[in-house]
Amino acid sequence: MSNTISTDTADDESAKSAQPESKSYQELHKPSASFETRDEYLEHELQIMQPKRWRANLPFRDYRFEFEDTIPAMAGTIGKVVMVGAIAATFAAPLGLSDAFVLENVRYELLIVSIFIIIFSGFILPTANLAGTHGPLIPLIPIVVAAGGHPMAFGLLIGAFGLLLAISKGGSLLAKLTSKGVCGGLLLYLGFIGTTSQVKKLFAWAEGIEMTHIAFIVILLTILLYALLEHWRKRWLAVPLSCLLGGITAWALGAPFEFKTAPGLPNMNPMYWWGENTGWMIGLPTVESFIVVLPFAVLAVAMWSPDFLGHQVFQKISYPERTEKVQMDIDDTMVSASVRQTFGSLMGGSNFTSSWGTYIVPAAIAKRPIPAGALLTALFCIIAGVWGYPMDLAIWQPVLCVALVVGVFIPLLEAGMEMTREGKTTQSAAIVVFGSALVNPAFGWSLTMLLDNMGLIGCKERSSELTHMSRWIIPLVMFVVLTGVMALVGLLPGIPALMPGFRH
Repeated sequence: MSNTISTDTADDESAKSAQPESKSYQELHKPSASFETRDEYLEHELQIMQPKRWRANLPFRDYRFEFEDTIPAMAGTIGKVVMVGAIAATFAAPLGLSDAFVLENVRYELLIVSIFIIIFSGFILPTANLAGTHGPLIPLIPIVVAAGGHPMAFGLLIGAFGLLLAISKGGSLLAKLTSKGVCGGLLLYLGFIGTTSQVKKLFAWAEGIEMTHIAFIVILLTILLYALLEHWRKRWLAVPLSCLLGGITAWALGAPFEFKTAPGLPNMNPMYWWGENTGWMIGLPTVESFIVVLPFAVLAVAMWSPDFLGHQVFQKISYPERTEKVQMDIDDTMVSASVRQTFGSLMGGSNFTSSWGTYIVPAAIAKRPIPAGALLTALFCIIAGVWGYPMDLAIWQPVLCVALVVGVFIPLLEAGMEMTREGKTTQSAAIVVFGSALVNPAFGWSLTMLLDNMGLIGCKERSSELTHMSRWIIPLVMFVVLTGVMALVGLLPGIPALMPGFRH
């Protein structure tokens, strides 16, 4: 009799779990008033969504817009302006290009990225995170330029290698081979380094205007605000409220600020950007241009996996159960980023693409899926690029620094701590931090993944369950390739570049 009851119960549970599949999102949707709390409503929305790959996903039919979607959209737009501006400025300095070039190219990139956000994340690939900016590449750009690298050649190779990795499912494979300890350590390192760098930048800005006390007050108030929002379970409001608090506080204390960027449109002709005497003023790339940037392109795409993994894991931690379908797909994100990179480079943009962290992290905190916020981000990017004035506010240090700290880096720290609480994860996490501090996150990730999967550190039981291919062959190949590329271009501390052309 007990066996019969057990079987019947299992059948009932199976029927219940299968029931949502037989109904559409519209049929399963319930108004927020029917839930006791807002969180319950948002979690239910995540659980009933049924995203379709390579088919149209339409607003109100497949997902809805909520107030919470505006938060990651605002954070993502601020982050986009800042990061593209940083890349364009880093290229402009050694090439002798003016600030006007930087401003116009940022506006151009805001319009370019909006098109691809709408097409991919908004409609046909709803589990692909937005194609953002590859921040870790910024320190390498002066080396690329000094070696004679061409931005179009660099971008096209990144797009080509990214597509190869996405088609072969290499990105998701590497993510599966990365343990919680390795991923948690990577998040801890990126969160800590990012937080300290933004604090230093804010103090450097305050010292530059001889008002150092402003930085201290802004950061102190931001900490108190963040703590209160955490206590009230409203942490998803951290970015807009912190930006408002930082900007108003700095202005009230006498920090200088003025709107300078008037409304307008950038030059939309790709030939203008790749002209000999216009735009980049370097013309089209040659075969040699592609050879020069080859090692950097390999490194850039290899760094995608740990970056994408960190964003995906943050969603897994923040989302409730039974939401696997709406979580970020690493291979789909690589497809989206690669296509966006290829066309952006052909059109003359300065952006180098990766997963959009300033969007996905606040979206995960707000418990919102990718598509609705993606469309709002595209709208905000268009408004910022055409209107102009919001760009001035987004790059003002009191606004910029606190937005990045509370919207990206502190949440990364929290996620890293959450992942390293249980099991034998602290050993792997510590080695990742050690290796990343020695060279960079790509080195720390690949080295620790190899040691962890071989069972030298971390969970020995996990290592024993892996196949030979997963245990040491794939991690070893990844480590050797990455380290070899870094050695070629001179990124290993104390070791001269093996290729003479990179010795600058």
